[in-house]
Amino acid sequence: MRLTCRRIAIKKTTCHFLFRTHSPSMGFLTLPTGMLIGLAIAAPVGPVGILCIRRALADGRFAAFVAGLGAAVADTFYGAVAAFGLSFISDWLMEWERSLCLVGGLFLLGLGVRTWFTPCALSDTPLSGAGLVKDFFATLVITLTNPGTILAFLGIFAALGGVGVSGPGEAWLLVLGVFLGSTLWWMALSFSVTALRNRFSERWLTKLNHYSALGLGLFGLVLLVSLLF
Repeated sequence: MRLTCRRIAIKKTTCHFLFRTHSPSMGFLTLPTGMLIGLAIAAPVGPVGILCIRRALADGRFAAFVAGLGAAVADTFYGAVAAFGLSFISDWLMEWERSLCLVGGLFLLGLGVRTWFTPCALSDTPLSGAGLVKDFFATLVITLTNPGTILAFLGIFAALGGVGVSGPGEAWLLVLGVFLGSTLWWMALSFSVTALRNRFSERWLTKLNHYSALGLGLFGLVLLVSLLF
């Protein structure tokens, strides 16, 4: 879902979310539904996942979680665009789709080169300050510059028939669910990968660092090549 910047066929009505009359049980299902959407968007392996895994092995669970949190914030923004039917934002994103692909592709290529030449070693000193902020904004930019994310949200909302919330209150609850679902995914990934970090030697970490760099560069190339079609 995070890799493609092409337009996909989505009914125009998807961009105009309507608050509907809903069943009495819908209010109880709004938050869980949002969480499932957030998990579905966050789970596919992509550049953010690579960065999160690399950070978990090198610097521990908190650094990895903060890196993932940047993507969760971006997911929440796009979830709000889809939930509230902010068509002027989605239309603007589609209008500037190619520019966003160019920025995202070049950013990933640069990040891949930087990752290749940056030593990766187990650190007992928690990453803090500027390092955490840098990782947070890196994943935020990666996710925001991929129009495929908003298309994924619009597609899911269309498949669910607009979800059927009754007003702004439930729409906000749905958006909160998206944030919680995405955040839970990055927390689970960070904790599970960190549990394995002591099994990796410095040699294997160096190899993993190079594989991560190649993966990031490949994702960037995919975005740039998509501009040719």
